[in-house]
Amino acid sequence: MKFYIVDVFAEKAYQGNQLAVCIPDERISQEKMQQIAKEINFSETTFILSGLQQDGGYHVKIFTPDSEIPFAGHPTLGTALIIQRFIDPDHSSQIKLNLEVGQIPVTFNDEEGWMVQNPPTFHAEIDVDTISEILAIDREDIDGEFPVQVVSTGLPSIIVNLKTLDAVNRCKINHQRYDKLLEEIGEANLLVFTNDTVNASNDLHVRVFMFMSGHLEDPATGSANGNLAGYLLEHNVLGSNVISYAVEQGYLINRKSLLKVSATKHKYKYAIQVGGRAFVVAEGKWL
Repeated sequence: MKFYIVDVFAEKAYQGNQLAVCIPDERISQEKMQQIAKEINFSETTFILSGLQQDGGYHVKIFTPDSEIPFAGHPTLGTALIIQRFIDPDHSSQIKLNLEVGQIPVTFNDEEGWMVQNPPTFHAEIDVDTISEILAIDREDIDGEFPVQVVSTGLPSIIVNLKTLDAVNRCKINHQRYDKLLEEIGEANLLVFTNDTVNASNDLHVRVFMFMSGHLEDPATGSANGNLAGYLLEHNVLGSNVISYAVEQGYLINRKSLLKVSATKHKYKYAIQVGGRAFVVAEGKWL
């Protein structure tokens, strides 16, 4: 089995979010895929299980070290890049992945790839005191103008608007309290954001804390940033139904990342795209 390592949502190699993309040359069991994902121990590992299908897509599975998941952003973009560069004979500008959430198209232009995410769904609103306790910050650090809410375009996120970059940097997960909340609302990662950025050329600063694998912080999270786009549109946070912006993420864990987002809302219809660059840094053979 051949595999590649890709750095996704990066401005250069060895930044962004690491991804392993595996291409089995024979039938492989669910158990074996899970074991390999655990062995690699990246936040996600993908398996390309078919060539081009009649519906125009490639069958792909996504695994964390602990379980299969229906969708994730950086695995979608990184896997599409591997297909476009090494599998698709035409190096097509659009690659479609057949994932558990449905078919997701990824379009490449110049050096960037852009994925279309499913329309967002909006779920429970979370008490501010509960979130401040989970994040170990003051209640006053949270912008009370907008709700703390669970949003999903395929993989749910709890979205929290913080007032300052300092507040974002001070966040530290209270795992016991976080687990208790997840028992009540179901699995969801936790995204905090602010318009107070490190680099003036970017628009939002984001941190994402994962609900799986020991609640690790994720360096670049396409799915969660798609959820954030839905949240920004739903609550008119940016004052427009047509938004386009750049997100910096991963700074405190030394994996600087850059994600670009373009989204619109027309009446009750949403269109969300998340894009960025990806770099293939290694290839090898799984024994």
